[in-house]
Amino acid sequence: MRAVQLVTPGAPLVDVELAVEEPRSGEVAVRIEAAGVCRSDLHYRSGFPALGELPRTLGHEIAGEITATGAGVALDVGTRVCLHYLVSCGECRHCSSGFEQFCETGQMLGKELNGGFAETIVVPQGNAFPIPDLVTSAAAAVMMCSTATVFHALAVGRITDDSSVVVFGAGGLGQSAVQLAGHLGDRVVAVDPNPAKRELAASFGATAVDPGDDPAAAIRGVLGEGADIALDLVGSAAVMRSALDVLAPMGRAVAVGLTAESVAVGPYTDLVIGEKQLVGSSDHLASEIPQLLDLAAAGSLDVEALISRTVPLSAVAINDTLDRMAAWSDDVRTVVEG
Repeated sequence: MRAVQLVTPGAPLVDVELAVEEPRSGEVAVRIEAAGVCRSDLHYRSGFPALGELPRTLGHEIAGEITATGAGVALDVGTRVCLHYLVSCGECRHCSSGFEQFCETGQMLGKELNGGFAETIVVPQGNAFPIPDLVTSAAAAVMMCSTATVFHALAVGRITDDSSVVVFGAGGLGQSAVQLAGHLGDRVVAVDPNPAKRELAASFGATAVDPGDDPAAAIRGVLGEGADIALDLVGSAAVMRSALDVLAPMGRAVAVGLTAESVAVGPYTDLVIGEKQLVGSSDHLASEIPQLLDLAAAGSLDVEALISRTVPLSAVAINDTLDRMAAWSDDVRTVVEG
């Protein structure tokens, strides 16, 4: 089968031919119909964080159709499914408590395991979730990271129906965060230097802010005392600094984006005064995926509107997508269609 892999960190992805896997007991084979391209894929191509064993097929936002099943599988051939990208043991103390993202032997599709930039994939049946009829495969694929990750981040930030939320970065994750924060919370501010992305966020009900020279001042001009939750979806010291600076008393700054940078935090000035918190949010949970699919099927979440481009399964097309992402283009989410 055709696939696109990372062979050398810092170098372009390459086209390869791989053997087709057959599902074993408890597994399903999926013909991939859609795979979203995430900023994490750009990080992996750059070499941070390092993936370890290479070559590796990237792509962790995956949806498609079951083509074969192993013994003991309840899902039927022909079922459209989207794939939870965390493959966990289900038995360790983290899995037993419902936090499989910390599984002692856990692996991630498109990182430790081959992912979705390919024609087919084999996964445990527990990682495959049926897609509602009203949700496209492309939208369901994007939801497997962009939407699920920020849904979990808002939960980590303890969102309530009166929460004010600032979303730093109105790209693939940010546009889902704007919609979810508006649905689950109250006032939403989206911060991004790109006018097209600000316009899209505003169409979802957010107050859009150009960070300019003083993003904290601009945000406080909208929210007054500050935000209950500030999400850093960009992954930079400057953005996290802004997230801390815009918090209201008892506010929570949630780190989501990947970065090797460090940020200076004053324990007294940033945290003790006002009882503010800086917390990290890692991935998401399988238990959250059905809730998101229900929201999309009910029309409460429009992921289709976040898909800016579709490209074919080829190294040239995917490298170009990653290059556009590195240049902070107008694209929100690009989907590879097989």
